Order: sequence, then structure tokens, then C-alpha cells
Amino acid sequence: MLAVPSFPAKTIPELVDYAKANPGKVNVSSPGVGSISHLAGELFKMMTGVEMVHVPFSGNSPALTALLGGQVEMSIASLPSSIEFIRTGKLRGLAVTSAKRVEALPDVPAVVESVPGYEVSAWYGVGAPKGTPNELIDKLNNEINASLADPKLKARIADFGGTVFALSPAGFSKFIADETEKWAKVIRAANIKPA
Repeated sequence: MLAVPSFPAKTIPELVDYAKANPGKVNVSSPGVGSISHLAGELFKMMTGVEMVHVPFSGNSPALTALLGGQVEMSIASLPSSIEFIRTGKLRGLAVTSAKRVEALPDVPAVVESVPGYEVSAWYGVGAPKGTPNELIDKLNNEINASLADPKLKARIADFGGTVFALSPAGFSKFIADETEKWAKVIRAANIKPA
């Protein structure tokens, strides 16, 4: 969660107080309707009871450009796309949405420190077409997980705010099912429709 440096709230509790005192006046950019950033904002609104205005753009770059230009006060963006703006002070990192603070920004708290149970992580995975032989899936999984265990790769991913998590095929399937269930609830509660 990012804000322009002039934004009055400097912490998540201050953001909640400010948004409650100014309902519908905090504009939050995202890369688009249904993006993880949009859903993260809707989850935050649901869990805190604040009213903020979602301002969708057609990608991360336009959403961050609008924030940097002061057209919106806040954004929820991936760390790889925003970490340098935080490091250079062009934007203020209010909090990370992951379950804990990230190594790359140890002074930026996690939202969950102020909003119990809040956690949003953008993730990437590798899939294969239905019907792919299990032995091929297992071989790909072993090779990918071996690459993710490489200290140089882990350090590079951590440098831009990422965290490596390697799963088995069954573990990844369960993770996807859990994520699908979590976000389906948010989409229904926020009445999000395709644009």
C-alpha cells in the first residue's frame, strides 16, 4: 500500500482513521478491475469498514504514474513495480500486504500488524495442460524447485520484495483452490463484475 508523500496518513491505523473521517474521498489506483491490487483494496475495505474510491487503470504503469502525478492519493501495487519509488522517497510505503514484513523493506510494516487476518500476496506459478503425464509434472516440479532453492536467485527475488515458496504439485493445486475460494468471496461481497 503506497501513498503520495503529502498524504496525511503515515500508518495503517492513521489511514483507517483518515478514511473513516473522509468517506469516499481517498482515491486508490489499481492496474484494473479484478486485478489483485483491486481485490486487495476491496478486502481492506471489507475488513476495516472504510470507504475508498477504486480508480482502475489499464495496467500497473498507468496506475503508478497517476499516483506519482498526484491524480490519486494511494495505490496498491506489487513490490517489484514500486519498491524503487519507496526506496527513493518518491512514494511512501504505508504497509506491505504480505503475511509479514519483507526483507527488502524491513521498516515498512505488514497490514496484518494493524488489521488481524489481512494478507494478500501476488504469486506466480507454473502449470501444465490437463493430461500431462505425472512423471513429466514431477520432473518439472523438481527442476523448478531446485532452481528456486539457488541462493543467488532467492537473493535477487528478495531484493525486489519477493519471497520464494516452492510447493509440490499437490500443494500448489491446494494453494490455487484456497486462493480461488478466498477471492471468490471478496468478488461476490464487493459485487465486482467484468469491465
